[in-house]
Amino acid sequence: MTHPAALGDPLPHIPWEDKPAGCLDVLWRYSGNPVLPRNPMPGIQGIYNSAVVPFDGGFAGVFRTESKNRYPHLHAGRGPDGIRWRIEPEPLRFDEDDTGANHAAYAYDPRVCRIDGTYYVTWCSGHNGPTIGIAQTRDFRRFRRLENAFLPFNRNGVLFPRKVGGNYLMLSRPSDDGHTPFGDIYLSQSPDMCHWGRHRRVMGRGGDEHGQWWQRTKIGAGPIPIETTEGWLLIYHGVMDTCNGFVYSVGAALLDLDEPWKVLYRTNQHLQTPEADYEVCGHVPNVVFPCAALCDPPTGRLAIYYGAADTCSCLAFARVEELIAFTKAHSKVF
Repeated sequence: MTHPAALGDPLPHIPWEDKPAGCLDVLWRYSGNPVLPRNPMPGIQGIYNSAVVPFDGGFAGVFRTESKNRYPHLHAGRGPDGIRWRIEPEPLRFDEDDTGANHAAYAYDPRVCRIDGTYYVTWCSGHNGPTIGIAQTRDFRRFRRLENAFLPFNRNGVLFPRKVGGNYLMLSRPSDDGHTPFGDIYLSQSPDMCHWGRHRRVMGRGGDEHGQWWQRTKIGAGPIPIETTEGWLLIYHGVMDTCNGFVYSVGAALLDLDEPWKVLYRTNQHLQTPEADYEVCGHVPNVVFPCAALCDPPTGRLAIYYGAADTCSCLAFARVEELIAFTKAHSKVF
């Protein structure tokens, strides 16, 4: 009997910490959290909901920062081990495009995806309302902005790491201009990273009728999907509304490899919910928001980067085999 496994190139130098003795959780927190604390550099009061990828023998990333006027920006950064980071002090700028724009004045919640040697950055961009911005880079120094993927309003644009059926694929959550009374994940396809169509609904929020209070308000794709022998492993966030505001938790799903808009399995309980002090206390309390994952396929080790309380950046760990087994054993599709 073959065990579930991730596919792809080895990545043995990812951050890692073994599961603590007696821990029964599928995801466990890094003992050194937060890896990027509040007030990480002058003029910046928060750094969170950011994306990391392996690059040039170490790691690179695009980080969401919040300045003291509460405006979000994107900054490039590099680090040798995925824990220690050197963040560029100035916001990310773009080579001038056809519109003459060379910066993202309002930008948050980035993801970074490597496809055929090019790194694509997606983020929530302001364009008469939130939508999905796209840029590309090869060196994390020069970035070229592409056309926005969708009309407003849209959030949580997450690319797949390879083409499927000859097309680029992106998950997103169509929304409104606020914190949205609806929140389902959709998949769109593109032949050229410019024209997006063939939209398919992937999965919806839980809702009280499903007994899924932890994800009853909205859901959104998290890190870049991980290709495994069992399907695309999607880590996502689920949100519930309470008498004291929103609570963001973490779930997982397996999508069909050839038709990723089809859900094979989906967790019917959260894998992680705000519990640590740095998750329940911050600028926006009770938020764990996954945006990136590093995987070493031979060992199945998985390092997940997440924002905590819209204030700082943290790490959690899992093993792919355990995560897939849990998702299949505790599954509900709706």
